[in-house]
Amino acid sequence: MSKKPYYMTTAIAYTSGKPHIGNTYEIVLADSIARFKRFEGYDVFFQTGTDEHGQKIELKAAEAGISPKEFVDNIAGQIKDIWDLMNTSYDKFIRTTDEYHEKQIQKIFKKLYEKGDIYKGHYEGMYCTPCESFFTPSQLTDGKCPDCGREVQPAKEEAYFLRLSKYADRLIEHINTHPEFIQPESRKNEMMNNFLLPGLQDLCVSRTSFKWGIPVDFDDKHVVYVWLDALSNYITGIGYDAEGNSTDQFQKFWPADLHLIGKDIIRFHTIYWPIILMALELELPKQVFGHPWLMQGAAGDKMSKSRGNVLYADDLVKLFGVDAVRYFVLHEMPFDNDGIISWELLVERINSDLANTLGNLVNRTISMSNKYFDGIVKNGKAAEAVDEELKTLALETPKKVAARMEKLRVADALTEIFTLFKRCNKYIDETMPWVLAKEEEKKARLETVLYNLTECICIGASLLEPFMPETAAKILKQLSAKTRSIEELGSYGLYADGTKVTEKPEILFARLDLKEVLDKVEETKEALEGVAEAAEETKEEAKDYIDIEAKPEITYEDFAKLQFQIGEIIACEEVKKSKKLLCSQVKIGSQVKQIVSGIKAHYTPEQMVGKKVMVVVNLKPATLAGMLSEGMLLCAEDAEGNLALMVPEKPMPAGAEIA
Repeated sequence: MSKKPYYMTTAIAYTSGKPHIGNTYEIVLADSIARFKRFEGYDVFFQTGTDEHGQKIELKAAEAGISPKEFVDNIAGQIKDIWDLMNTSYDKFIRTTDEYHEKQIQKIFKKLYEKGDIYKGHYEGMYCTPCESFFTPSQLTDGKCPDCGREVQPAKEEAYFLRLSKYADRLIEHINTHPEFIQPESRKNEMMNNFLLPGLQDLCVSRTSFKWGIPVDFDDKHVVYVWLDALSNYITGIGYDAEGNSTDQFQKFWPADLHLIGKDIIRFHTIYWPIILMALELELPKQVFGHPWLMQGAAGDKMSKSRGNVLYADDLVKLFGVDAVRYFVLHEMPFDNDGIISWELLVERINSDLANTLGNLVNRTISMSNKYFDGIVKNGKAAEAVDEELKTLALETPKKVAARMEKLRVADALTEIFTLFKRCNKYIDETMPWVLAKEEEKKARLETVLYNLTECICIGASLLEPFMPETAAKILKQLSAKTRSIEELGSYGLYADGTKVTEKPEILFARLDLKEVLDKVEETKEALEGVAEAAEETKEEAKDYIDIEAKPEITYEDFAKLQFQIGEIIACEEVKKSKKLLCSQVKIGSQVKQIVSGIKAHYTPEQMVGKKVMVVVNLKPATLAGMLSEGMLLCAEDAEGNLALMVPEKPMPAGAEIA
């Protein structure tokens, strides 16, 4: 009998930087669901990957002095390394720079254009570069991006648009008739009340102001905008072809059973993506689950580099191990509320749940089997009433875990498993094997007690495998047992009579001292800061060796003729007649000067706006490419011709004199 297919995806990680533990939570959550579905007998296809196009990538690559492809290759490698470090069992890692994906995006764009669902127009609005999203003024929050809270800039450009309004009523009907489509329920209410019911504006799906994207093949001024590109990975990754030649794999697995995403991108997945699919005449995914965020510290702050509170999975793994980190992020994240991660909570959870409840249980059970019966586990069949509660719980736990996982309540599923382990510890206290061992006539009863403990640990370890695969394998190996199948978990007493456990039980999780952990954290921080300082010193030393042709000496009076001030760039645009020039409006005190600079290869207009720069303000005006220039922006240049604007080290007002 063939297995039922189950296709699930994560959001593809944006290659702007190394993912923190909050980002990593999603892949671990998805992995636990995928593993459990396989455990239940499904033919699972689990896809993840990276989102690699867009203006933000283009800017970051320019800042790093490398090509966008080199930049994303590096970050995609880091992301994949962390996903592998966390022992995630994905079946495909797609990159939006993959050749097949790029060709299919061009086909999808053209298909939607030819049927009239994409049309050309102009977009004017407020643009958030980090989110790569346009907003109308009414959508802003306190004048800033409603998604990330950062500054936005006015932008106007020719663009292609997707007719969202054409499909809005159909999408509303689908959501109303498929209550399982958006989970949790609170996410559905947010999408309906804030976006769908007030009315949708058509979606910008191309850009002309940057080049790092998939070209629109019939209009090469445009690149495909990030959301059409990124979202479509869910179908291109399994072989969709817009011309009707999709693979057998696509026919088998589409529609997706689950899109697992962060709550911050729920709008794109439950409004834009379904409408793209409707326009392509494809079925919608069965469910989109918007998981909450993992917040940092007691205050519950969102992780960000600017706050200096970012935790990375690889650093946590060095301190605690892979499965301890997996357990924490899965167990501590509520179903529909944000979770908290801190050093104190990590240590507390590892000590109480992993070292005490689980590790101590396995160690005590194996040690007693070795001490009293040379490691041989037999069922003495000397049952007493106290055994029945434990047996009943052992048989009910698999059903409870399955029910929790069906609703994607992963933290609750883990709690059910550890409830069984806690009950085993209580059973030890109730039966007191060390007392039974003192009386020869109690031998059969002692055998029964240790058999019950071993059997229940095997059941619990089999259920634990999707969440903590390495730990489950270690437990079962020490018990000389194998993982039970989902069918086998419906029976009690399958542990083979007379099996010998390991002679020396392995400590699964050692208890941690919080002070020692915090000291290690500080040592790591200091080491990283030292590396960063050394890197900066190396850069500075390298600059010292750039040979500059000497110019004639000048007198102090010559130098005093120059007037240097701090200016703030309040607007900037490309000089259309030039490949090198940018035209900036620079506020200096109460006046605004227009300055034309040959730095187009090094900065975009968007990067320039808002910068405080050093300006020569009394330079004789000149005309460059037909535009008046009333000063000069000061830059540094390295041996390779790379330019960097000279900016004040400390906050200074526009107009401050440079002495």
